[in-house]
Amino acid sequence: MGGRRAVRAGRDRRGQRGAVTAETVMVLPLLVAVTLALCWLVGLGVQQARTVDAARETARLLARDVGDAEAVAAGRAVAPDGARIEVGADGDRVRVRVVAPVAGPDVLGWVVGGELSATAVAGREEQ
Repeated sequence: MGGRRAVRAGRDRRGQRGAVTAETVMVLPLLVAVTLALCWLVGLGVQQARTVDAARETARLLARDVGDAEAVAAGRAVAPDGARIEVGADGDRVRVRVVAPVAGPDVLGWVVGGELSATAVAGREEQ
């Protein structure tokens, strides 16, 4: 009886010999897509952090009364490419909003897009 089971198990294994390869070929594109999506999300997080840093840096310099042009230039150095910096004042406070465009991964012509934004408010420092 033990011999028949061994022969039957051997036949089953030979019949499924290419199954692992076929399953891998079917799943591999999904794994690649998930990996690309995760890499894009990490890049999105980095871009959001740069947007927040640009807003904070610009607001900090404006609060020190460095000058609008110099403060915005410092913010642009930190901000992602193509970011828009909006500056406003409200009494003894300055408000800075940074908006950066986001382009998603271009997979088969499908592109996700949008904007990231960050706002920073700082009180003016007395000199």
